[in-house]
Amino acid sequence: MRTVLVAALGLICALPALAADMPPKPVRLGLCAACHGETGMAQIPGAPNLAGQRLDYLRKALKDYRDGSRNVPLMRAAIGPVSDADLDQLARWYSAQTPQPQAAAQP
Repeated sequence: MRTVLVAALGLICALPALAADMPPKPVRLGLCAACHGETGMAQIPGAPNLAGQRLDYLRKALKDYRDGSRNVPLMRAAIGPVSDADLDQLARWYSAQTPQPQAAAQP
């Protein structure tokens, strides 16, 4: 019983440190989450999973969508006139998420 208590206490003490590694939830996450999911796992067919992607890749991709270098009208409209700070926050959020296994598609 004592071992279980010590383990539980250790876990409780470690939780704030684990949470400190997770970036704050972006204010502009809502529109992104509609397709890519709040945790970066796609919600609709054709939308890529963003969870666990490299931070520098996500940051550049978001800027390219916003600036028109990547010509995807849906993404450009969704991003709109977002600041570099907002894009960075979105990239940090999605890169910090843990990818989850996808359910197998039914034939």
